[in-house]
Amino acid sequence: MAIAVGDKIPDIRVMTSGPDGPHHVQTGEVLGTGKVVLFAVPGAFTPTCSDYHLPSYIFRHDELMAKGVDRVVGISVNDPFVMAAWGEAQHVGDLVLLLADGNGEFTSAVGLEMDGSGFGLGTRSQRYAMVIEDGVVTALNVEPGPGLTVSAADAILEVL
Repeated sequence: MAIAVGDKIPDIRVMTSGPDGPHHVQTGEVLGTGKVVLFAVPGAFTPTCSDYHLPSYIFRHDELMAKGVDRVVGISVNDPFVMAAWGEAQHVGDLVLLLADGNGEFTSAVGLEMDGSGFGLGTRSQRYAMVIEDGVVTALNVEPGPGLTVSAADAILEVL
């Protein structure tokens, strides 16, 4: 069963990268305080994710902050090295914190897995975005199918 508005975000160990390389963080710490926009992509470096989804959060970052967002976070079922390289390639800087859910544990805990084995991707995350306030989901936009209609930054700006 997928996470829903009103649910508390699960506290799962994932990874991120910093100046000293990859390190573990808890989603409860990263997502549990303030107003956070979390978006998930099926895979770093995949076309829609790289051409539109992540860039939408970079381009609209100032507008998100103006609406009271404290942090923008992206997550994918990829390893931390891939996520770090993707962040560098996309010139993310400090605008978006990228989390590596390498084992898919967070994705499974929120019930938003997808079977990407037909594309050679295995189990990945569905494409979605959510607003989390002090650890509780206040908005959840899950893409109904392929494409990017409800989870890009412009759609999230509409619900803020």
